[in-house]
Amino acid sequence: MQGMDSALAQITERVRAAAADQTPLRIRGGGSKDFHGLALHGEVLDTRVLQGMVDYEPSELVVTVRTGTPLAELEAALAAQGQCLPFEPPHFGAQPQATTVGGMVAAGLSGPARASVGAVRDYLLGVVLLNGRAELLTFGGQVMKNVAGYDVSRLMAGAWGTLGLLTEVSLKVLPVAPGEATLRFECNQADALRRLHAWGGQPLPLNASRWAGDAHTGTLQVRLRGAVAAVEAACRTMGGERLDPAVVAADWSACRDQALPWFAARPPGHALWRLSLPATAPVMALPGGAQPLVEWHGALRWVQAPESAGDALREAARAAGGSAAMFRAPLAREPGGAGHAALPSRALEQIHARLKHSFDPAGIFNPGRMAPGW
Repeated sequence: MQGMDSALAQITERVRAAAADQTPLRIRGGGSKDFHGLALHGEVLDTRVLQGMVDYEPSELVVTVRTGTPLAELEAALAAQGQCLPFEPPHFGAQPQATTVGGMVAAGLSGPARASVGAVRDYLLGVVLLNGRAELLTFGGQVMKNVAGYDVSRLMAGAWGTLGLLTEVSLKVLPVAPGEATLRFECNQADALRRLHAWGGQPLPLNASRWAGDAHTGTLQVRLRGAVAAVEAACRTMGGERLDPAVVAADWSACRDQALPWFAARPPGHALWRLSLPATAPVMALPGGAQPLVEWHGALRWVQAPESAGDALREAARAAGGSAAMFRAPLAREPGGAGHAALPSRALEQIHARLKHSFDPAGIFNPGRMAPGW
């Protein structure tokens, strides 16, 4: 504990000095998400000195952990108790110790099960934050009822470290589902969306889905999780081909980490675009006839297209009631070359700017990471 206090004290002094000199700091854990966001600059502030479990009560379904702790280490500790992070945070194929808990929260990214179980922020109960004034602040706690008024802790999920340095987080965890099965269906994209919409209106234990294919046909995989009886009943109702769980588990992990062949086949000069849409959005006409990889029961669609197609993709997403943003820049420009999702209104831009100024008045934390100018 004394060593941890010393490490935190050193980081605090560094933040205080940076604020006084207005020196930009680049908060970094294992660097597994350096490919995403805008420019990466500033002196690196490594969070990996802040490691270890602070408190874990399996019976209470709550864990508090320091943010430099490897995500794989936390997941292993939960698995030993038959528990998990249901939102399946991505590792992006990094070395097992690279992805950190702090990076998971700061990025706010969730895996294949997100549409069914919720996002990172839905499981974030509390945080300890070092702000731009070198003040250590605590928000939330270890139970949901501790949250009153504005839930600042959840604001940190997806802030990409622009509001401060997370030192500890408390997370809600859940037991691993006793029943699981993956079904496969051969169908085109329109039929896949139709099936998913129909199943979504039924009491089925849908957990994750993905579709990939060409303009004429493709493969839809649907993962079921829940009580064993509910999963078995759903398999009988839905039909399709039931896949070997030992084989398909690796495929879902690859989907989570963008390691499927579909992602690896990205043509030179093409960026990876992320379209966030209403799940009921129909098949979209995409630039160059691109065919997406569809997740989240239709609500998330990955598209490979040149940067020049950005305006067309954003307009198509807006017309469908959603948004589009570059997630990975063309290979020649990685890392740190991906764009950001524009906020839908000037009012929201002003709110974000005020929050940034409140938490980080000198603008030292990850400047430019989320949007130009802040």
